[in-house]
Amino acid sequence: MSTIVPMSMYITLEFIHLVHSMYIDWDINMYFVKKDIPAKARSTCLNDLLGQVEYVFSDKTGTLTQNIMTFKKCCISGNIYGRNMCEKNMKAVRFTWNKYADKEFSFYDQTLIDVLWQNENDPLKEFFRLLAICHTVMVDRNGDELVYQAASPDEEALVNAARNFGYVFLSRTQDSITTSELGVERTYKVLALLDFNSDRKRMSILVRDPEGKIKLYTKGADDVILKRLNPDCPYVEETERSLEMFAQETLRTLCLAYKEVDLFVYTQWIKKYHQASVSLQNRLQFQEAVYDEMENDLQLLGSTAIEDKLQDCVPETIQLLKNGNIKVWVLTGDKQETAINIGFACRLLSDDMEILTEEQICDILDDYWEHNNKFGSGQDLLGNSIFKAHIGSLLARKMALVVTGDFMVRILGKFNWNSKNNRFFCELIDRFYKKTRDPNEEEANMREYAFVDLATKCQAVICCRVTPKQKAMIVQLVKKHKKATILAIGDGANDVNMIKTAHIGVGISGLEGTQAVQASDYALAQFFHLQRLLFVHGRWSYLRIAKFLRYFFYKTSASVLCHLWFACFNGFTAQTVFDSWFIAFYSVFFTAFPVLTMGLLEQDISAKMSLKRPGLYKVGQMGSLFTYKIFAWSFLKGIITSLASFFVTFGACQDTTGPGTTCDYQSFAVITATSVILAVTVEVSFEISYWTLVSVLAFVISPIVYFLLSFVTQSSPFFRFMPTIFQFPDATRNTLRHGFIWLIILLAVGISILPSLLASFVNKLFGHNQVHHINAYGAERKNEVNTVALTSSFKRGSVNRRSSYAFSHKEGYADLITRGTSLQRSNTNNEEVPGVSTKE
Repeated sequence: MSTIVPMSMYITLEFIHLVHSMYIDWDINMYFVKKDIPAKARSTCLNDLLGQVEYVFSDKTGTLTQNIMTFKKCCISGNIYGRNMCEKNMKAVRFTWNKYADKEFSFYDQTLIDVLWQNENDPLKEFFRLLAICHTVMVDRNGDELVYQAASPDEEALVNAARNFGYVFLSRTQDSITTSELGVERTYKVLALLDFNSDRKRMSILVRDPEGKIKLYTKGADDVILKRLNPDCPYVEETERSLEMFAQETLRTLCLAYKEVDLFVYTQWIKKYHQASVSLQNRLQFQEAVYDEMENDLQLLGSTAIEDKLQDCVPETIQLLKNGNIKVWVLTGDKQETAINIGFACRLLSDDMEILTEEQICDILDDYWEHNNKFGSGQDLLGNSIFKAHIGSLLARKMALVVTGDFMVRILGKFNWNSKNNRFFCELIDRFYKKTRDPNEEEANMREYAFVDLATKCQAVICCRVTPKQKAMIVQLVKKHKKATILAIGDGANDVNMIKTAHIGVGISGLEGTQAVQASDYALAQFFHLQRLLFVHGRWSYLRIAKFLRYFFYKTSASVLCHLWFACFNGFTAQTVFDSWFIAFYSVFFTAFPVLTMGLLEQDISAKMSLKRPGLYKVGQMGSLFTYKIFAWSFLKGIITSLASFFVTFGACQDTTGPGTTCDYQSFAVITATSVILAVTVEVSFEISYWTLVSVLAFVISPIVYFLLSFVTQSSPFFRFMPTIFQFPDATRNTLRHGFIWLIILLAVGISILPSLLASFVNKLFGHNQVHHINAYGAERKNEVNTVALTSSFKRGSVNRRSSYAFSHKEGYADLITRGTSLQRSNTNNEEVPGVSTKE
């Protein structure tokens, strides 16, 4: 019996989890028609956790946005080109003169075309020439049509833009690139391809043009490009203003630069380049040092701006998550201004929030360290009165936290000693080392805990310019210091670490491959499907599993404890009160159907109402449906049921004598077993709140199966066939034919369900207001949030501008190209190769 009960519960629970996962797969409301992508539950054991999520960590590009990049604006030599289509009298530029033009490409500024054709402006031409040759894009020909295959949507959008403006990337080989520049075909010899990676935040290409000049073209994040410009480079201020304006419009930006390389400089440098390429030790570090030597003294060409629109219903979904008491953290590689404006656009931020910057965070922590005289005693950081007072003053207002990846590195204990905030951290370390035995661990833990506590008190958190590793570290940080269920959602390979670190990982089937989906527990097509995943399937699953567990513990204890009471009268021998077949079938057949239907079909409200009342989700976050108190209550009800079933029968049969009476051991066991079966069957009616035809049939069939199997297993043929196993021949038929036996059973059942009746009455009498308050939690909160215009300026202290471009790319493609893995080589006669193979 001790193995049958846990095994039956385990099997039933696994079956329920499996069906809950199938509900997600079958949900037509989570099916994305445009791409024929349904929701997919890749895990079958986390469904109840979906109803207890407190933190959602989300990527931005491809998760909140569509990851469909469109070239919208650019700044060349200080002049900004590109208008918004919503402006008056704006018409899309026609590219009928360009046979290679993409018909779906739209641009709303004819001025750029006119200047490009009429002006002998070298920077203007170099700008689009850079876009046409500085990349790792592959090209195929489908007749006269060019088909580009890029490492990222950003890079494809840039090459496609150059193509429409007349600078067409035609083909490439291992050591050459062929373009068509305003109708003139040109072939560039590739001398070196300096690959992109997340640390460099840029890529470069060194080429010899048809005139024999050696040129370096570089594109990348503005914070690294601007540092490598020639000191006398013009239009720097104008370009910085354009970057700020583009970011305020939530556009993704990067900078373009180039320079002519002297032949002697190239000759000396290329030797170092080859040495680094064949180095057997520290090759990457050697290569990056050589790259840095070349990528300096650049001439600024301008900046680009790419639009990545929000997905459908993203603002409504984030508002619903916030109404459900779920904190949303956005982890993105975008620059700070872009991330902030996207936050306003998707309703993560509102204009009544105070956005804390890194300087304010440092001030808060600095106040603590300067006034804490008990630091060496290991006092809890949050226990300090000054720190709590500072936090308390901020809690009176709505707060949002915006931090960069560099700042997070310092919070985690890895310091950038050249940072402008190094004074605070240097003093912090100096004071800490003098007063603590284990400075590395204790100091880091205390600062981490303080920062996490501050961040979790904010209504929204945005971490911008974070690497994939930093995304996972931030998730781990919250897991370490907050006992809460965390969900991470992303769409690309750079989100895999974050998805795997969280308790629940959700992958978006986007444009950046299937790495995120393959690493996830649940796969969705769109971010707004998170609504039904959490508030419908998650909440229902938690409700069903909680009710299943507490009822299963109840019905198990009601049966098992009868053997304990019987042992008090048989000298604690191995003899059982029930028939062995009853023990085997109790959890498998006699009581399985009601609890199974409850675990599969139970609902407190409909799916539509679940989305309208997100405040109900708070019940799962508090874990209030299955606590130690509820478990003790279920166990107590099991004790009462077993006591009533056993001792009521025992008292009624104790002094029974005379002909036609039933007072033997077998009859006593039948009466007790019948009382237990009927009691636990009636008890389930107090648990089920959503009655269906299947639930009613299960409620009725459960006792019928008990009586049917009891009569069958106790019939004469079974007894004659195996008398040692079937030891209760006709006991049920002989016992239950007496009317007073049924009165005993009804009395035992009535006493058994009395606690549930009283609890239900008291709960409805005194607990109604509390339940009503929880139900109305979401309804009281307004969905409308006033957001600032996307063109408004955000100024709160000094803001470090960062490019969103750097982390959308993947490294390694340059190596494939230079080794010829993905390309065919030039022929021996140095003739142009019209196409390339993209098979790797």
